[in-house]
Amino acid sequence: MEKTYHFKPSDVCSREMIIVYDGDTVIKATTIGGCSGNTQGVNKLMEGRKIDDVIALLSGIRCPGSRTKMTSCPDQMARALEEIKKSEGK
Repeated sequence: MEKTYHFKPSDVCSREMIIVYDGDTVIKATTIGGCSGNTQGVNKLMEGRKIDDVIALLSGIRCPGSRTKMTSCPDQMARALEEIKKSEGK
């Protein structure tokens, strides 16, 4: 059954991330704000992938434009997926 998760990223340009998933698979991702071309690309590449695979790919990516320089929109997306896993008890 598809579920939708809304995430408020911190320390980055994007304002909201919306993830539609079914079990352990990302169906669709949308990022509001941020660098449009980059976030659209990341969102598209996530589609159809397993949540754990996306976390492994995106965790730890840093952006010099982030407030702390220690995170990025892709890293925040990985954090959102980790929250999904926690909420699902996985």
